[in-house]
Amino acid sequence: MIKPNQMHASAITSTPIPNSHFRFQYNRAAPIRVRLWASILSIAAVANRAIMVTTTAASSSNSRGGAFTTLKETVTFEKEIKKSKFIALAASVSDQQSAFSFLSQVRDARATHNCWAYKVGDQYQSNDDGEPSGTAGKPIQSAIESSGIDRVMVVVIRYFGGIKLGTGGLVRAYGGVTSECLRNAPTHLVKSKVRMGVEVPFDLIGILYHQLQSFQAVDIKQDYEIGKDGITMVTFQVDFDRVEKLEDAIKTNCSRELVFYK
Repeated sequence: MIKPNQMHASAITSTPIPNSHFRFQYNRAAPIRVRLWASILSIAAVANRAIMVTTTAASSSNSRGGAFTTLKETVTFEKEIKKSKFIALAASVSDQQSAFSFLSQVRDARATHNCWAYKVGDQYQSNDDGEPSGTAGKPIQSAIESSGIDRVMVVVIRYFGGIKLGTGGLVRAYGGVTSECLRNAPTHLVKSKVRMGVEVPFDLIGILYHQLQSFQAVDIKQDYEIGKDGITMVTFQVDFDRVEKLEDAIKTNCSRELVFYK
């Protein structure tokens, strides 16, 4: 009998640094060491703020009941705004790991900013990468949501041209190049698959396989060791919106009362 997959959330743990790592001997050099250590901590705090990402959950998903629209291929769009060059790169991603992998591939260390956002189902993440808070990552995220495209990441690389755009100008620039990048991008509809199984007599296997092929079922497997004489279990995957029609077709053509599993 087919059992649903069980998903386990991974936990993030942190190990505290022992206090002994921060002991200072009292001598003439101690004040200098304290000031030096304070400076290091200050720099680390600034670095942490620079790489901070914003994670939000979408109020509603653009996916339609197990189907979603995503990019067919990586696309780019380039535009110059007041002497600053903006390059938007977009690609289909499946999760956070693949999103960060794409970021590492396309980011340019020579650029002034590498700002980004991605959407996977109801999860978003965005990063301003040093631009004023809310002027880069969030506009990219908003443009992604408006496009209706899911499982997608957009990285916008900026090369500063010497003229400041102001907060409003930055919002329009980052949101605008993202929208234009996605507007004419080639997309396709992806439907989620449902794993099913059916117990069928040996003499009906041919009829069953014909129906499975007609409904474009995939990952078809047979199990003869189910403890029932003359019966085999056939498992397969089919598009979520074809499940009921496939069941009806199998029952009608086999003219038997069959046992289905999902």
